[in-house]
Amino acid sequence: RSCNPPVGNLATGRTPVTLTTCGQNSTELYCFYPDQNLLRQVSQGCGQPRCTKCNANQPDNSHLPADMTDDFFANPVSWWQSAQGVHREEIRLDFETEFYLTHVIAVFKSPRPAAMVLERSQDYGQTWRPYKYFSINCTATFGLQDDLIEEGSMCTSRYSDAVPCTRGEVIYRALNPSNKIEDPYSPEAQDLLKLTNLRLLLLKRQECPCHGSGLVEKPQRFAHYAIYDLIIRGSCFCNGHAEESPGSVGFLREPGSCVGVHGKCVCRHNTAGDHCEKCAPLYNDQPWKPGDGKTGAPNECRKCRCHNHADSCHFDLSVWLASGKRSGGVCDNCKHNTEGHRCQRCKPGYYRDRGKPMSSTEVCKPCACQPMGSANATFSRSWRCHPKTGFCYCKPGVAGPNCDRCLMGYWGFGENGCRPCDCARDCDQHTGNCFNGYDNEPFFNIPIGGRIPDLVQMPTNESEEEWKWNDHEQGFSALRHPEKCVCKEKVLGSVTDFCQMKYAYVIKARILSAHDKGTHAEVVVKVKKVLKSGKVKIARSNRSIYPESWTNRGCTCPILNPGTDYLIAGQEDSRTSKLLVNMNSLVKPWKAYLGKQVSDILRTGCK
Repeated sequence: RSCNPPVGNLATGRTPVTLTTCGQNSTELYCFYPDQNLLRQVSQGCGQPRCTKCNANQPDNSHLPADMTDDFFANPVSWWQSAQGVHREEIRLDFETEFYLTHVIAVFKSPRPAAMVLERSQDYGQTWRPYKYFSINCTATFGLQDDLIEEGSMCTSRYSDAVPCTRGEVIYRALNPSNKIEDPYSPEAQDLLKLTNLRLLLLKRQECPCHGSGLVEKPQRFAHYAIYDLIIRGSCFCNGHAEESPGSVGFLREPGSCVGVHGKCVCRHNTAGDHCEKCAPLYNDQPWKPGDGKTGAPNECRKCRCHNHADSCHFDLSVWLASGKRSGGVCDNCKHNTEGHRCQRCKPGYYRDRGKPMSSTEVCKPCACQPMGSANATFSRSWRCHPKTGFCYCKPGVAGPNCDRCLMGYWGFGENGCRPCDCARDCDQHTGNCFNGYDNEPFFNIPIGGRIPDLVQMPTNESEEEWKWNDHEQGFSALRHPEKCVCKEKVLGSVTDFCQMKYAYVIKARILSAHDKGTHAEVVVKVKKVLKSGKVKIARSNRSIYPESWTNRGCTCPILNPGTDYLIAGQEDSRTSKLLVNMNSLVKPWKAYLGKQVSDILRTGCK
């Protein structure tokens, strides 16, 4: 809920500033009427005045400005008094910060002024605006209507009568029925209630009616202003985000309260500042708002989602609007090699360790790319490796997570990557010489540590979720991550080119899944149509085909996406009855016209 600090006397502990004080330069003689006589009606007689001296440098005879704001219970008869003969006097109280005013009470020892103005400043005395005009004749003095006649007028005659001649009060209430303010923290309320300085301008002195016939003393000895007490009731200005805690009294320094003399709030609702006028450093995910004094809504500041990688954040309006006004926080100075509005990704040169939570200080690991085999010009030039997997971006024909070897079907690892073998199958990676048989080579040349995981349905939102795989390993679907699975595709060229490849089989098949069998890769397909077969019998049923080339990124080359129908033309190993797929195989997503074109070639072109 919104909070309200306690109301106290803002004048306590502060000394007003006045233009004059009696006895400043020398001892002055002044006169006054005793209180007990002046409290009666004038018609009963005023009694005899008393006269005494005032000297600002003599403690027993001084009446200093501080006497207006001392404890009126402990010192009920102390007062401030102006120099004799002054008509215009000023009493100013300066605050070092912003406060909320509720009301002002001035108890005069002298007769109340015939004209007076109460003013406030909200900019530490640079400009002033009136709270209220006081006059025995508002129209004649200020050209304003009396609020006794017109409710809500800025002037009143209510507190300007000379009687009582002593202990007459002047009262101003900041909130009254004419204001109609429902939310004390609204801009309208702040404009009315907030202040940094308060000033009373005493503009016209008036005599007590007792100064009639038979006055023995000189009239000028009564010509002064004098005030017993100046009480300024108000509270810390905390925007509805701080209040008095249980058990605290007045302005005691308690948790959740404000410190009255210095005006500093002990903020709640994740706010900060002397007046809780801003959000705490890590709580700027939505715009700061004051507490709602009408509904009681606290309007708490919301924590930015920085995954424990930042100590502060700032509110960005463009981010707020782009999110549909749901989140506008931008984390500052992301640590632990992270970056982004929410420190949600690894910075260039690092990748995310999926085995650690995003909030871990070690979530981002440095890339380990082979300089010769990795590409500099990627689609994001600053990335050395992919920030989610650590897989490096390889040059053409280069394979491995660190781009440190040639793909099967390529040779000549160097500055420009690897060159394709000019063979139907693999070649020596150092010389480029073709391997003509299968007996002298191992069946697969799978890089150490390379795995093709079982692919299952991918989650739609991959930003924070772990990718799910049957064997709990990470990898890529080329369908969802085409930029990770980049293979050099074989194109269907001329009839002569197709026939020269001497493909052992040509089929239409749907890819069902990919598996890592430890010693080799295996892709399960459903054969839908057999356009050509060799020594290995092919039935229209589920069977396995065996990719010889893959990138160690969870991608077969050529790309075989589960759930997709392909036209596949490749070689076979009759010794093991296996259908093979390599970079010289023809693998194309199935189209009816493509199937007809290949069937025609097989029927008429290849003799």
